[in-house]
Amino acid sequence: MLWIAIRMLTGDAQKFYGLVFGIAFSTLLITQQLTIFVNLVERGASGTYNVANADVWVMDKVSRTTDVNYPMPSTALDKVRSVSGVEWAVPHLRAAASVRSGDGDLEGVAIIGVDDATLIGLPKRMAQGSIDVLSQPDSVIIDDTGVVRLFEDGRSPIGERLELNDQRAVIRGIADSIPTFTSQVTLYTKYSQALRYVPGTRNRLSFVLVGAQDDISPKALAMRIEEQTGLGARTREEFAQDGINFIIENTGIPFNFGITVVLGFIVGVAIVGLTFSLFIRDNIRQFGALKAIGVTNAKIRRMVVTQAALVGLIGYGLGVLGTVLFIGAFLDNPFFKGFYVPWQIPLISLFAEIIILGVTGWLALRNVLKTEPASVFR
Repeated sequence: MLWIAIRMLTGDAQKFYGLVFGIAFSTLLITQQLTIFVNLVERGASGTYNVANADVWVMDKVSRTTDVNYPMPSTALDKVRSVSGVEWAVPHLRAAASVRSGDGDLEGVAIIGVDDATLIGLPKRMAQGSIDVLSQPDSVIIDDTGVVRLFEDGRSPIGERLELNDQRAVIRGIADSIPTFTSQVTLYTKYSQALRYVPGTRNRLSFVLVGAQDDISPKALAMRIEEQTGLGARTREEFAQDGINFIIENTGIPFNFGITVVLGFIVGVAIVGLTFSLFIRDNIRQFGALKAIGVTNAKIRRMVVTQAALVGLIGYGLGVLGTVLFIGAFLDNPFFKGFYVPWQIPLISLFAEIIILGVTGWLALRNVLKTEPASVFR
């Protein structure tokens, strides 16, 4: 009987392809939008993720993320170093500036000052050059996203001179880093050099990056630093989550993406429901004939479930495949760098498609179960 159900479904090619398209389009829309949403909000933690060797971030208590921070006095570094359990502590500066390129273009950039001696604060990998170039005078390292923004003609940025607040900066390396939420150009340099590039108030220290000793956990060390210094302290994972939460709470991204996902669900219900109802209506005589020769309602239900499962399996697979191909097609673009499909999202899409097929299949099945076997002879 199940084979008969499949032959009935595939016999009407127009409606069969319409059902598959409806499920595939709905799956693609839900999966793709959720994937972009997750990757975008995770960019709020990029500043933390790019510093892989810091166990604890110390900051002023009012600071919220790597980009929304309040500078501390330089004495905060000595306070943190005096706390037991601290293996090492280094200064970290993050500030905004405007840069003028050799072509005269003006661009807003983020200046990141890393520790002069250890260079802790730089991304783990370099796309071009070495971190040792920062030992040369007026040297900066640009991130790979910034290369696209500042050098749209495709020329190499190595050796290019920039003007930062009447100070000369020479690009001598390209960092392989996670882009920021706004894909802003990021320049890395030594802490002492960054102080010259970004003149400001008396307090200039944005963060203190801390490494924990082996006998203490980062969480316990963060609590100890807060108790003894009066500063704020967050573990790497906690501070990364703070950046994600800040975007969720202070932007319209969740609402806008949520609307698109809901529309994908509604479109799926509309297309699949209408097409499935037309398919059942066109085959109502066949179902009546089956009931006339003794096929029970239970077997009719299994036939409809088989038809819905076949359509759902094909459409869902095509939708997820389309999402993977879409993400893969833009991986070479620095602005989409690091995008991936979390394993939870296909499961959410699968659950949504099960609901769509369950609702539309149940509505279509009601007409079949109400059909009298004698109606086939009328």
